[in-house]
Amino acid sequence: MGYLYILGTIGFTVYGQLILKWKIDQYGSLPNAFMGKINFLLQLLLNPWILSGLFSAFLAALCWMVAMTKFDISYAYPFMSLSFVLVFILSAVLFGEPVSPPKIVGFSLVIAGIIIMR
Repeated sequence: MGYLYILGTIGFTVYGQLILKWKIDQYGSLPNAFMGKINFLLQLLLNPWILSGLFSAFLAALCWMVAMTKFDISYAYPFMSLSFVLVFILSAVLFGEPVSPPKIVGFSLVIAGIIIMR
């Protein structure tokens, strides 16, 4: 059952990051003017999708707290690297972000690290 909490942490983290990226890309760049920045951020905070991404981060934190009751942090924390892997893959698929050889090497090292730490 403890692994479901780790999976929940990873899933909610990945969802939140992808939703935030998706919606912020639609809003464009942060304006230069101070009041423009305030208005920009308020618009983001009132967007239901952005709110769902922030709520997802809250749910990820709750799952993580419960997971910490089941596992030592030294055992559970390496699994969090899977969120980096999933965001990397999904950002390439969903947003067309570039995948370069150095990124693939880094991705492979993260996977190797997870396997070794387990």
